[in-house]
Formats: sequence, structure tokens, C-alpha cells
Amino acid sequence: MREYDLSNARWRKSTYSDGNGGSCVEVAAGLPGVVPVRDSKVDGGPVIVVGASAWTEFVRGLG
Repeated sequence: MREYDLSNARWRKSTYSDGNGGSCVEVAAGLPGVVPVRDSKVDGGPVIVVGASAWTEFVRGLG
């Protein structure tokens, strides 16, 4: 399994997340070809790394 250096990741919280962190996810930008995803309530918690094309299809399916 490939490892990614996320120490400088710029995490972005979902706009659907409430002011207390809500029940949403954060995604990080800046890693070519992949989208790191984590629980917005667990700072520094586990991260799932999803292929960028799979993430695009997932988000498209939500609309």
C-alpha cells in the first residue's frame, strides 16, 4: 500500500458541516491523482485515500 505525506495537507471541511464539526468529512487538495478523506470530528484521525476519478464519480452521484 502506498503512503502519502499529509503533514502539509490543506484540509477543507464540507460546506454542509455545522459550526461544531457536524457529521461531515474533510478532503485535502494538492496530491495528484488522489483525494485524501477524513472525518471532520477526528483531527489527525485515520485517512482514506481515494482515486481522483472515483471521488469525482462519488460526488457527482450525490447531486
